[in-house]
Amino acid sequence: MSEFIVHSIPGSPFGRAVLATLEEKGASYRLSPVAPGTFRSPEHLARHPFGRVPVLEHGGFSLYESQAILRYLDRVLPTPALTPVDPKAVGRMDQVMNVNDWYLFQGVGNVIGFHRVVGPRFMGLTPDEAAIEAAMPQAHAVFKELVRLLGEQPYFAGDAVSLADLLIAPQIDFFTQTPEWLVLGAPHVNLVAWLARMVARPSLKATTWQRVAEMAQAACHPIISLTRDLI
Repeated sequence: MSEFIVHSIPGSPFGRAVLATLEEKGASYRLSPVAPGTFRSPEHLARHPFGRVPVLEHGGFSLYESQAILRYLDRVLPTPALTPVDPKAVGRMDQVMNVNDWYLFQGVGNVIGFHRVVGPRFMGLTPDEAAIEAAMPQAHAVFKELVRLLGEQPYFAGDAVSLADLLIAPQIDFFTQTPEWLVLGAPHVNLVAWLARMVARPSLKATTWQRVAEMAQAACHPIISLTRDLI
């Protein structure tokens, strides 16, 4: 089977979800790092017309949007299966994946994560406390719902890891770097235990920011820093 090529930036939670899925499948892949400031370049816009990452290439086929990429990988690499068989479990998986994209990242992760981690560490910016405070009501609602959806089961779609876990784990793992995690996630035993199970998986260990930065170096690129393009 043709090698998979992933166009992404080290530190991107969405990019990490794609790489972790490939790791779960034991697939051969290559990281093609996208440099900061080039998301709107003609070269990258030809891959992704909205100037984001990740983008997957496979045997002349190109695909963007993380959910579409993860589902494609689960179809062309059917073992181990990362989509449940039970329709209700599939529905829950799909629901959690959409919660990740529309509510956890949009308005929460891309605000709090940027102002707490990306801006200060990599761009020398001071956190915008007003923006963070404005994002907290949605953050509380999102984490409360994730805790409810997870319940007492080990993974979001039941007893086995699914695409939902692989998509959302990088987002929540990134969020643990913020002080807001102490009030939003840390008090919930089930969510903390789930995250510990996820980050202990070889697929997540192999796709940390440091490991992906090493991949970027191996591809003859400088280590790529996180930027506002992080997505």
